[in-house]
Amino acid sequence: MTLESVTLESFAVPIVLAHVLVAMVAPATARRYDRSALIGLAVLPALTTVWAAALLPGTLDGAVRSVHLTWIPQLSLAIDLRFDALSVVMVAVISLLGTLVLLYSARYFPIGDDGRAKYAGSLIAFAGAMIVLVLADNLLLLVIAWELTGVLSYLLIAHRVGNRPARVAATQALITTTGGGLVMLIGTVMMGEHAGTYSISAIITAPPTGPGVTAALVLILVGGISKSAIVPFQFWLPGAMAAPTPASAYLHAATMVKAGIYLFARFAPGFADNPAWKPVLIGLGGATMIFGAVAALRQRDLKLLLAFGTVSQLGLLTLLMGAGNADALLAGLAMLVAHATFKGALFFVVGIIDTQAGTRKLTELSGVGRRMPALAVAAFLAAGSMAGIPPMIGFVAKEAGYAGLLEGGGWGLVAAVVMTAGSALTVAYTGRFLWGAFSTKPGVEPSTPERPPVLMTAPTWFLVGLGFLLGALPMLWEPVVASYASTSGEVHENALALWHGFTPALGLSVLGIAIGAGIYLLQRSTDVRSGLAEPLWQPGIAYRAAIRGVEHAAARTTATTQRGSVPISLGSVLVVLVIFPGTLLLRSGAQISPIEPLAPAQLVLALVVLTLIPAVLRAKRAVVAMMVVGGIGYAMSVLFILRGAPDLALTQMLMESVSLVIALLVLTRMPPGSANEESTRGTRGKRVSLVIAVGVGVVMATLALVIPGIRTATPVSTGLEGPAVSFGGGQNLVNVILVDVRGWDTFGELSVLVAAATGVASLIFQSRRTGSAPRRPRRGQDSVLPTNWSPGAGTSGRSLLLEVATRLIFPIIVMFSVYVLFVGHNLPGGGFAAGMIVGLALTLRYIAGGPYELGEAAPVDAGRLLGVGMVIVCISAVGGMLGGGAALESHIWKWDWPVLGEFKIVTSSFFDIGVYLVVIGLVLDVLHSLGAELDRQALAAPPRRRRVRADARGPR
Repeated sequence: MTLESVTLESFAVPIVLAHVLVAMVAPATARRYDRSALIGLAVLPALTTVWAAALLPGTLDGAVRSVHLTWIPQLSLAIDLRFDALSVVMVAVISLLGTLVLLYSARYFPIGDDGRAKYAGSLIAFAGAMIVLVLADNLLLLVIAWELTGVLSYLLIAHRVGNRPARVAATQALITTTGGGLVMLIGTVMMGEHAGTYSISAIITAPPTGPGVTAALVLILVGGISKSAIVPFQFWLPGAMAAPTPASAYLHAATMVKAGIYLFARFAPGFADNPAWKPVLIGLGGATMIFGAVAALRQRDLKLLLAFGTVSQLGLLTLLMGAGNADALLAGLAMLVAHATFKGALFFVVGIIDTQAGTRKLTELSGVGRRMPALAVAAFLAAGSMAGIPPMIGFVAKEAGYAGLLEGGGWGLVAAVVMTAGSALTVAYTGRFLWGAFSTKPGVEPSTPERPPVLMTAPTWFLVGLGFLLGALPMLWEPVVASYASTSGEVHENALALWHGFTPALGLSVLGIAIGAGIYLLQRSTDVRSGLAEPLWQPGIAYRAAIRGVEHAAARTTATTQRGSVPISLGSVLVVLVIFPGTLLLRSGAQISPIEPLAPAQLVLALVVLTLIPAVLRAKRAVVAMMVVGGIGYAMSVLFILRGAPDLALTQMLMESVSLVIALLVLTRMPPGSANEESTRGTRGKRVSLVIAVGVGVVMATLALVIPGIRTATPVSTGLEGPAVSFGGGQNLVNVILVDVRGWDTFGELSVLVAAATGVASLIFQSRRTGSAPRRPRRGQDSVLPTNWSPGAGTSGRSLLLEVATRLIFPIIVMFSVYVLFVGHNLPGGGFAAGMIVGLALTLRYIAGGPYELGEAAPVDAGRLLGVGMVIVCISAVGGMLGGGAALESHIWKWDWPVLGEFKIVTSSFFDIGVYLVVIGLVLDVLHSLGAELDRQALAAPPRRRRVRADARGPR
């Protein structure tokens, strides 16, 4: 890339990567500098806002600028970013609100707040994911960013780990939006298949048609409807108010809930004439607008009132985007910006009142307006914008909305009527908000709020001032929203203005304000006579009923199919294996491949295996049977060596060793008679097991004889000898395939390993992952545990000789693993094998000295080791793109050094390092789960119970 080719758009990827990196360091920064770190973290979104503002002039001509980076071409997945008025405005809103929210949060959270570290990292990462979402010009990339925002919003809503209601609300939001996202993914794939491309620009420019396209479009709209809390998914947003107030201002006023609106806006120019578009969006949007406004009128919590008001406003935005004509789309984007300004400011106001007055219940607040007059003025201006009162931005956008709907005719006229009714209700609940927050209420003790910090009031006034400026001078920003709307048709000149004359739109505005004022006065009168209105229902009743039904069905199904018997569970799996592959094998008509004559060494191994098989059947103890099975596995490893597959042999040996050790750890901790004694099952059970075993053996043996002869495709390794060196920089084809040719397969497998480790930890540990095993006490500390050189020495069942020997050979094994790691690109080895070698060494340390010996050998958190490994893998994947190639593409660097000669580094080696750390972390996590944690619980148990457990475990 030359200096002349550097454009503003080319900074997009570095900015997104900066969000990722800052999100990674944000927790540590917040722990080090407390809440003031949030001020420094606000620099990144502030710079992003400046970048977006610099991009805005380039969008006025209506041209689309883009950035393309190859990612996974086989899956039609690329980093395609689109820069037009819609996407750049969204980036500006996301970044500007992110900056203000971080500054506000720096004084919202008290000093020493235990959740600020996670909050800081999650907020920055969420902002980065939202930027990718609105810039994405590839449907699959959009879906990926879509799901990332859902996961990160979960972390922000469930801010307090110990707050169960917050976790429940976050789970509700995650399940709802993720379910909609999965439906959207199906629609995305269908749309891509019908259009022949996943490029959003290409699809919008030449939209496909047909029933299949309509079905795909509806599925995509379901994703947007669930994300933006549109009926019938409106219930999750009020529950999400369990999040900290600044997070609510960011997620539920400016960003996350706008993702669905952005999706509607993006697809409207191409699909507004689709038969499903207007009925779905106008119908559901109108219902949501009315529902949210009515619910807001009955709330006693100021934050919940704004939450239901947000639901109503989202319905209005959906209704405008659903109209689909150019003027309505212009109004929709204008209203999106307006909503971010006034709703963000009002959430900030509620946060100030809550922190300074100690409550946000409108029944407990009285006289706040007199004590905080400046805040009351800011709130009145922001609320006036929400109600559509001139000269605020909300009035200008709402006027344009009426005009756009009336211009559309048909469905637009219906939408205009619904919008008028919803606007009247908006005026009413706006009055309720201002009365509840600032009025002096008879019979209520006056509130005594403290003076709020400047960093909380300044962002509030900034948004209020911005709303006033954009409302008073709409010509400053009308060209930008008109540039987007013009993609759907001709836009009327001066569509955004404070005064259009006496028009039908003005009449509807006045009518809505008048009716809304009347509704408010009527409600106040009713409140005086009958008491303050209360909510009629708890949101999410249907969701909770559905969840209870699913849990009940799952419990019944589990109780029916999982009887707690290992033979029954394993037998069921094996029966399925026999029936389905066996049936397909019989129907295929495949022939058995010719069997090559065995070499003498292979014949000897076959005889060894045939000898060991009866030994397994005759073994009366599970430990003996496991060791004999391990012997069969080692014999197979030798066979792989004889057949010219040293990498496979090495992996087989290591896996056999680890599996054998883990099995022994489990067996030694099982109660007497459960596994170590001869089976007490009856003759019938043994016969059934015999039939299943023979069936599985016949099927697998037949498959082994048939599969080699039915290959029709050319083996993937054919012709790779040359490219393995030139492209992958290695002579070991197996390793080159794993980290280069099929790198994404390995990446996916690593993700599964990390997920499995997390699952194991969550099932084993009672409270939370204990991290590393306990270490011996430092000198001078009082402890009943041994404090000599060998922490396990002197305890029952330990061998000092074994512990000393393992300590001496442990560094040698680790050094050998590093050698295996770095030679794997040319010789048998690699990250997986090297990691398993370290895993065996750690297992040996644990067997020799127990949890304290393991703690001395690896005083690290297994979860962090897994995370660091995955981060290295991800960085190595992105590195290929930064070098101008595809993701995970290797780059070879060579230097000629005096005396030492040629020095070569292949970037895929970093990928292997990540694999190495993930495997070590996985083994360490399993050791903690199956061994160290159980030992810790045994040590913590009363002495009598500890002796019982030791007797049950038997000698080690």
